[in-house]
Amino acid sequence: MQARILLHGLARHPKPKPNPLARLLAMGVVSYEGEKWAKHKKIINLAFHIEKLKVMHYISYLFKSICIDMISQWERLISKDGSCELDVWPYLENMSSNVISRTTFGSSYKEGRRIFELQKEQAQLVTHRRMKEIEREVQDLLMGIINKREKVGKGRNDDLLGILMESNSREIKEFGNKKSAGMSIKEVIEECKLFYFVGEETTLVLLVWTMVLLSKYPNWQAHAREEILQVFGKNKPDFDRLNHLKIVTMILNKALRLYLLGASLLQIVDKETKLENLIIPTRVEIALPTILVHHDYELWGENAKQFNLERFQKAFQRQQRAKYHSSHLMGVLGYAWVKTLL
Repeated sequence: MQARILLHGLARHPKPKPNPLARLLAMGVVSYEGEKWAKHKKIINLAFHIEKLKVMHYISYLFKSICIDMISQWERLISKDGSCELDVWPYLENMSSNVISRTTFGSSYKEGRRIFELQKEQAQLVTHRRMKEIEREVQDLLMGIINKREKVGKGRNDDLLGILMESNSREIKEFGNKKSAGMSIKEVIEECKLFYFVGEETTLVLLVWTMVLLSKYPNWQAHAREEILQVFGKNKPDFDRLNHLKIVTMILNKALRLYLLGASLLQIVDKETKLENLIIPTRVEIALPTILVHHDYELWGENAKQFNLERFQKAFQRQQRAKYHSSHLMGVLGYAWVKTLL
């Protein structure tokens, strides 16, 4: 009931303003509304267009080497009896930060790793002074990377920052260099911070929860391994055929539904609103834990909280008609899982 009301009735109401400490971590498109949100969304969507992402083809091979290196470290830890106890979190954390650094900043990935370390420290702090110091250092690092790109003229566009800058420049030229056109350098920096901060954590958490689910349901682990062997045989996994992995894709989708990555949806009622039999006064803040939506029996049926992959079979067939939607998810995540299950 609460989920349906908020999703259908309050979507037009504004988001609450982020607190000052959250602003230091990252702002970006998720914190904007109205015309500013639409402008940023348009520019970012252009940067993530399939044709633009194809330019980053070399990163696919980079993902592969990072995943192989992680699995090789695990294999060296296995005892003679073929088993060992392993804390996977630090390994997956290192892998995901590596991938995000190289995807976002390309050859400037070392500065990217430093930004990740600073943001990680910043997220755990309660001291405002140190958070401000970190923000200044992150801003300086990002500004330095951007200035280097601008000095060489057209610059590289085979990483996320380069593609985003190219997309933003095109938007500014299209509107005749108007002051309101495109994003400022500060706004570009905020989008990079947001992508870095959110992307690393979500990738890491999804991989860990997927491992938990597969350990609880070894039959689906066996099905996934069998599918991988059918698709790849004894060959090393390659990205072109990842989209043929129906079961692995469904496992990742199921993990996303059961153990979602966003904590809650927040809206502020800007005028008195009537929703069914409820009257909500002005300035009331409504919070919806998104897990209520993902586990709602009305939306998902009696087995809403169960690991039931069949529900995704039809969705997977539709997704195959637009393969690029799944290919990016199956990029780093799929390759990591294929290597693990093999």
